[in-house]
Amino acid sequence: MQDIQDQATNQDAVGGYDPQAVETAAQHYWSAQRAYEVSEDTSKPKFYCLSMLPYPSGALHMGHVRNYTIGDVISRYQRMNGKNVLQPMGWDAFGLPAENAAIKNKTAPAKWTYQNIEHMRGQLQRMGFAYDWTREFATCRPEYYRWEQLMFTRLMKKGMAYRKNAVVNWDPVDHTVLANEQVIDGRGWRSGALVEKREIPQWFLKITDYAQELLDGLDTLPGWPDAVKTMQRNWIGRSEGLEIQFAVTGEAEPLTVFTTRPDTLMGVTFVSIAGEHPLAIKAAQGNPALAAFLAELKHGGVSEAELETQEKRGMDTGLRAVHPVSGDSVPVYVANFVLMGYGTGAVMAVPGHDQRDFEFAHKYTLPIKQVIAVGGESYDSANWQEWYSDKTSADMRVVNSGDLDGKNYREAFDFLATKLEGDGKGQRRVNWRLRDWGVSRQRYWGCPIPVIYCPTCQAVPVPEDQLPVVLPEDVAFSGMQSPIKADPEWRKTTCPQCGGAAERETDTFDTFMESSWYYARYTSPGANAQVDERANHWLPVDQYIGGIEHAILHLLYFRFYHKLLRDAGLVRSDEPATNLLCQGMVIADTFYRDNANGSKDWINPADVEIQRDERGRVTGAKLIGDGKPVNIGGTEKMSKSKNNGVDPQIMVGKFGADTVRLFSMFAAPPEQSLEWNDAGVEGMARFLRRFWREVTTHAAGPDHAVVDPAALNAGQKALRRQVHETIQKVSDDLGRRHAFNTAIAALMELLNALQKFNDQSEQGRAVRHEALEVMVLLLNPVVPHVSHALWQTLGHPESVLEDQPWPQADGSALVRDSLTLAVQVNGKLRATIEVAASASKEEAEALARAHPHVIAFLEGQTVRKVIVVPGKIVNIVAG
Repeated sequence: MQDIQDQATNQDAVGGYDPQAVETAAQHYWSAQRAYEVSEDTSKPKFYCLSMLPYPSGALHMGHVRNYTIGDVISRYQRMNGKNVLQPMGWDAFGLPAENAAIKNKTAPAKWTYQNIEHMRGQLQRMGFAYDWTREFATCRPEYYRWEQLMFTRLMKKGMAYRKNAVVNWDPVDHTVLANEQVIDGRGWRSGALVEKREIPQWFLKITDYAQELLDGLDTLPGWPDAVKTMQRNWIGRSEGLEIQFAVTGEAEPLTVFTTRPDTLMGVTFVSIAGEHPLAIKAAQGNPALAAFLAELKHGGVSEAELETQEKRGMDTGLRAVHPVSGDSVPVYVANFVLMGYGTGAVMAVPGHDQRDFEFAHKYTLPIKQVIAVGGESYDSANWQEWYSDKTSADMRVVNSGDLDGKNYREAFDFLATKLEGDGKGQRRVNWRLRDWGVSRQRYWGCPIPVIYCPTCQAVPVPEDQLPVVLPEDVAFSGMQSPIKADPEWRKTTCPQCGGAAERETDTFDTFMESSWYYARYTSPGANAQVDERANHWLPVDQYIGGIEHAILHLLYFRFYHKLLRDAGLVRSDEPATNLLCQGMVIADTFYRDNANGSKDWINPADVEIQRDERGRVTGAKLIGDGKPVNIGGTEKMSKSKNNGVDPQIMVGKFGADTVRLFSMFAAPPEQSLEWNDAGVEGMARFLRRFWREVTTHAAGPDHAVVDPAALNAGQKALRRQVHETIQKVSDDLGRRHAFNTAIAALMELLNALQKFNDQSEQGRAVRHEALEVMVLLLNPVVPHVSHALWQTLGHPESVLEDQPWPQADGSALVRDSLTLAVQVNGKLRATIEVAASASKEEAEALARAHPHVIAFLEGQTVRKVIVVPGKIVNIVAG
């Protein structure tokens, strides 16, 4: 112990602590003690804290650091409060980026991925995160993905996994399906190729079977942000309406449409169908112009956003639909805003009351009919938005619609439902915006879909005793084609049902599949099943942490897969995570120079020198390398594309991991964006040096006594009261509010008070010692390395600090002998007064009115009323 104190004193003497030495020593100790490995200890309440697992891209960025520091602070705090804390880490290791990098670098995705995992693991360990590394896994390993293959084969047998043709965004250069978000201005995000709409066989999971439960379950998650729940509700999109049949002249099968606004049915003047609709394809067989138009529609994306914003285009098929109520004949148009994959691929068009239909009707000179009126307002086809109202409008009524006239939305809905159901032309229906989850991807670096294709038996699940279907890792790429698609030997197999020659499925799973159940596998390391009974000890996750950008897809699939695990008898809970924290982005300044071709050459902030005037205002920037000016591009999310990322390794090497952790937690509330600021990092480093100096200087002095509350003077009581008020605040900020920045601010205020406290008496040193011990314990979740060292400096044996109990506020220390009250005259602050804590309202008023400043402001005025808020304020109203 004396050696540690001597070292601390020597470090202070030469200008402060050595973060590299302190952090290395603490990490070695934690590793030797296996400090953060946990088991299912039923003697303590469990706490499962999980941050979204990273993609092994090769290097951590500051977004990672912030996310994982939040989780680590919460984990360490909960352990100090007596919880048995599980905090694991792994790797979301499959995906297209590894494949693209492998092609670029002429290597295999597996080799690239495993090298990156090694590097990033070292980076995480250097940050001192309290992970149970015995539970680590990479999702690209067969021992992991075999279990999702098993789940898939069982879902196939239940009819929950199925294959059908689907219209997708197809990148003809990358030879893969693209998500809607990966199509930018009609081109593939990576290749830049014009995207095609292609109909190909795809595997799906029936997430729609769980749509109502997924919607209802949101009401059981008060610990999830309202914004996330709203986005999920909108994505699931429950709507009640009518499914209505329009007979088609000369065709045996009617057109079926779904509408939530059957009250507008009499305003239908045409029907729109998708280019992939069977009626459109049939009509095009004798119509070369229509066939050419359908071919054009195969280009462009399939996202709702693109459909809404693109120019409305269409062509008359020559077909005529029969209105189910009036019997009128209405034209059937192919329209570029209708997709086969949404609803029935047909839409009843009411141009008088729908903007998209209005634009289309206006362009192709189709009739526009008013069938809704609000109050006494008159119809104006040029400005229909000004009078058209939502169905909830109390004074909205149906007009120009025969038997429906005068009815409101609900009355019209019920009338038509009864009539159409009676005529066999419609029925009530609940519809969902949510579509079944397409899990097929046409690339190599993913989990093989465990299906065998037999000419006789069709699609057959791989038998369970033949799982996993292992993806070969030692491969070479030939162009963009998947190695397993190009390898006939890998594809060859035998049908498990008939024994005949067959081929394996060469599509791989969407990587959302792996990240939808990884949280559960952490609970059951080494289990000879997807999970075992240990999962029910740990689940649900008590605190889940990740970016708001995952609010819809990942978090929806995450919830869905948990219900699959539950229904398979593997877990007993209904939802995977009780609480969710969505951290904001890390943003930083951007700098660039314009290139001759109009593009921008983005320059990293570390290579730029900011120029300021004498008042500190930014006047420009120049590149350090050549001294020439660069353009300031504003503040944006850290990204490779803008080259404005800050390398955590550089910051850790310069300031230490604790400083980086401290800045990440202090610079902004966790849910808000954090603006990277080098000066802010340096400020955190100064704070830690001051704290180190305060502790080591105190420890080098005489032995301290034990605090005797009865022997304390006013100054000692005041400091001790601030210490215990800080315990209260930091406990609430870390445990309930997750307001890490205000907790750190309170500790900074306490350090300032300590540095002004020069009492070297026996009780003065006792109060100081108590304060420093409290500060070390309260700071430990955020800066665990320096806390580990300073705890020993204060006279304690080396230990895992999380095993120390969290400080508890002493109620007697919080009692105040006197209070400071603000005194206002007519609402403006004019003075402050010190009163006894037991002072009555009358005593407080008398002291306030006797204050010289108050007397001066009351001169010549009559006091009309005095309001005393006990412990806070005296407000004198005069005039």
